[in-house]
Amino acid sequence: MRVMVTGATGFTGSHTVRALLSAGHEVRPFVRSREKLIEIFGADSPACRDVALGDVTNHDAIKRALEGCDGVVHTAALVDLRKSMAQRVHDTNCVGAKNVIGEAAERGLASIVHVSSMSAFFDPATNGGRPLDINGPLAPTKTAYGKSKADAERFTRKLQDEGAPIRVTYPVSILGPDDPALSEGNHAITAWLGQTPLNTSSGLQILDVRDLAELHRRLVEMPPGDGRYPASGVMVLWRDFGPLLESITKTRIRVTRIPGGVLRALGRLGDVAKRVYDFDFPLTYEAMCFATMWPGVDPGSTEAETGLRCRPVSDTLRDTITWMARTGHLPAKRAGILAPPR
Repeated sequence: MRVMVTGATGFTGSHTVRALLSAGHEVRPFVRSREKLIEIFGADSPACRDVALGDVTNHDAIKRALEGCDGVVHTAALVDLRKSMAQRVHDTNCVGAKNVIGEAAERGLASIVHVSSMSAFFDPATNGGRPLDINGPLAPTKTAYGKSKADAERFTRKLQDEGAPIRVTYPVSILGPDDPALSEGNHAITAWLGQTPLNTSSGLQILDVRDLAELHRRLVEMPPGDGRYPASGVMVLWRDFGPLLESITKTRIRVTRIPGGVLRALGRLGDVAKRVYDFDFPLTYEAMCFATMWPGVDPGSTEAETGLRCRPVSDTLRDTITWMARTGHLPAKRAGILAPPR
């Protein structure tokens, strides 16, 4: 199959490209920068042979890029909490999804995969600690990112209801090596290993980016049809996170205990501060609810339908920390035994 992958220079997109190429598919990356694509894959990589340049908000560029393709995996998304970026976030995540998924459905492509987010279903006011359900209502949100993902979700659901063969994945916190821009999940690892390791309520549900890419590969190869797939890995409670990292790195981690209610109160202060100073740091009430009240997701339905089994979280952390230390994202002393030899 020839599969177009949007966001191919991003974390999820670049790993999805690798998974598809390894399975023998032809890939047409849809990117804004050929130079960045070459930097990630190398000029001689098959990933750089058939490149489509453009922005997902440009419908004409999407139409040209889909010519001759059998399927598409839409991973492109923008996460930015600054108010000044609200319109850009909406256009990238919502308009982009309508352009890519809508055009693919209009052309009758047999394989359409859209990457959403499990966060779209989490409402701390009503959840009550129950595992999240992808068939439940979308949660209310105040952030531009949350609203854009919810609008894109409504659009894809409408197309699914009309019979379009769209399969949607809903990842949780994505971690792993070979991250082109050190995404949010990997930032959490650097914080725990040297900046602000905090122990609070709830935990972090970790999904290896390579497992997510493998899920996308399997969905592309399935017979035409629609579906919704929670892409959820292992839930690690914050109280267990420090000991787990210590056992992997053989380093000592000094953890500060802060109750979840305190962090949520700080998030409300962050919301007030953002009215005056437009910063991208995730100190918001919504972000602190995710950090301290996340109820977890059951991956059972996805495992049953696709046969995918996520790798142990210790393997994900070990590979991620080793890569971070090798590439300079993490000081060698923080990586412990995983640091590269001198």
